[in-house]
Amino acid sequence: MRVVVGITGASGTVLAVRLLENLNNVEKHLVMSESAKKVMSLETDYTYDYIKGLADYVYSDADIAANISSGSFKYDALVIIPCSSSTMAKIASGISDTLITRTALVAMKEHRKFIIVPREMPLSTIMIENMLKLSSYNVIIAPAMPGYYSRPKTVDDMVNFVVSRILDLIGIENEISKRWQH
Repeated sequence: MRVVVGITGASGTVLAVRLLENLNNVEKHLVMSESAKKVMSLETDYTYDYIKGLADYVYSDADIAANISSGSFKYDALVIIPCSSSTMAKIASGISDTLITRTALVAMKEHRKFIIVPREMPLSTIMIENMLKLSSYNVIIAPAMPGYYSRPKTVDDMVNFVVSRILDLIGIENEISKRWQH
């Protein structure tokens, strides 16, 4: 299995790191925006080198000619996690000015599995409209909203819940979070 992960400048870098740490036996392709690197340094102790080390292939967001930007490059899923409202708006408007947005538009035209993980609250009407528009194009909108039925005790528990759901959406078996049991 081959998965492309885009990390943008929304809060929630930890979600992307946990996803990369749990994409086991998967070929991982990573793009991290400059804004994401800034946010990473403000809200986590992770380094860019650590995050790069979790991927098999790493691309500059400025390299719009990278392999992953082509429709002929096959992969199983694209996940933009976290996805900033700016990146989501660009994708919804068809703007491909970075490798992340270019890859997203190619995923849409090729009808590939494409998951966006917005991490914002509250949501503006524009953001909701952009989510609706992307959903109508078969993009999976999976906001970073932890479930509470697993009775999380730590922030890690809540991060694991969100990442577990993303792994489920990609089609990767995992047990990093408790599942619903009634």
